[in-house]
Amino acid sequence: MEGNSKLSQFQPVKSIFEINREERMAPGHRACAGCGPMIAVRQILQSLDVKPVVISATGCVEVTTSTYPDSAWLVPWAHVAFENSAAVASGVEAAMHALKVRGELKEERPVIALAGDGGTFDIGLQALSGALERGHRMLYVCYDNEAYMNTGIQRSSATPFGAWTTTSPVGKEWPGKAEIKKDIMGIVVAHGTPYAATASISHWKDLMTKVRKAVSQNGPTFLHVYAPCNRGWRFEPKDTVEVAKRAVETRFFPLYEVENGRYRVTVPVAKPRPLEDFLSLQGRFSHLLKPENSETLKELKGIVEERWSKINAAASVQAQV
Repeated sequence: MEGNSKLSQFQPVKSIFEINREERMAPGHRACAGCGPMIAVRQILQSLDVKPVVISATGCVEVTTSTYPDSAWLVPWAHVAFENSAAVASGVEAAMHALKVRGELKEERPVIALAGDGGTFDIGLQALSGALERGHRMLYVCYDNEAYMNTGIQRSSATPFGAWTTTSPVGKEWPGKAEIKKDIMGIVVAHGTPYAATASISHWKDLMTKVRKAVSQNGPTFLHVYAPCNRGWRFEPKDTVEVAKRAVETRFFPLYEVENGRYRVTVPVAKPRPLEDFLSLQGRFSHLLKPENSETLKELKGIVEERWSKINAAASVQAQV
């Protein structure tokens, strides 16, 4: 986007241990106990020393934090449609830049577009692609709970292979979702985005570091955050962080970043836990642990290892250059 190169750098907190203790999400919102996306939002907001402008698509986070006439947001925030958070964030970023150029705004703030997997992988993909291609200086965050949890636990293209949802039921014909999870990071990186990364609520220092890296870029950035949903994944609310942690430890959700086209694994997993340690905590995968679904489990393990190998190989090759 014309003029982006002239923007001043946002100054993140210098040390990861200098966490902003100011609460930017009020208590008393309506999210479920143990809600992974709400943990992600708090970590993201407290990563920065300046209050960002948040553009939130319809989804779990929006409906639980802004039921009229109340709002839990303690930062500038706007609710927009399911499909256009990236487009609205683009407009906000462009407007702030124009106001600063005209002398009507002293300092710009970081702009964060926030959407779930349905609003990112599916419904909002076109708007996200456009914002990335135009080069708007904004951070797009996808909080990924791997289904349309807000409307009834329907499968999205982020739902893993073999998982139960209300629209990928388990039965005699097929054990869960038949398609593999869409490679949203690959799509984003293909746009030439200067910074894209995965993160998990279980690894808060890694997540906060990536948020700070992202907002310091002069261009569009992307953060794919793993945010378990105890209601849709069928586990106890107390286990949310443990489920997220096991996703990383089994290589089910690798933590890595792509900065100016260069891959780096930020949390190496040399000796992964058995995938069953992750699956066994969740009712949505319980059928895969039965003998009759052993072939489906074997196929899922292959998908997990193939993805890890590709990411690790890309990082290893580039480290040698």
